[in-house]
Amino acid sequence: MTDLDPEDQKIVTLARSARARNGVPEGAAVRDETGRTYVAGSVALPSLTLSAVQTAVAMAVASGAKGLEAAAVVTAGEQPAEADLAAVRDLGGPGTPLLLAGPDGLLRARVEA
Repeated sequence: MTDLDPEDQKIVTLARSARARNGVPEGAAVRDETGRTYVAGSVALPSLTLSAVQTAVAMAVASGAKGLEAAAVVTAGEQPAEADLAAVRDLGGPGTPLLLAGPDGLLRARVEA
């Protein structure tokens, strides 16, 4: 599962960079309906815990995005969290792809929200 179009490869690369740069367990990137990208890491505060996907979706919404074309998460996890799929579905609608990649950047799964 390594054949990604350049735009999908871009969000996987951005997600991987966010994870490494911030030293967090997960990095994510989403692409909105206009092609803009939003990149985030997971958030773990005493009063707020968000996955990287939830944070990236929240950033897109806060910036005025009306929809999502795709999302990517780089994590050691084997499957996307249901909460991540729900966040992608909330903004992107059913069928929006969530790309799951390992820390090495290799695609493990492409799941529809």
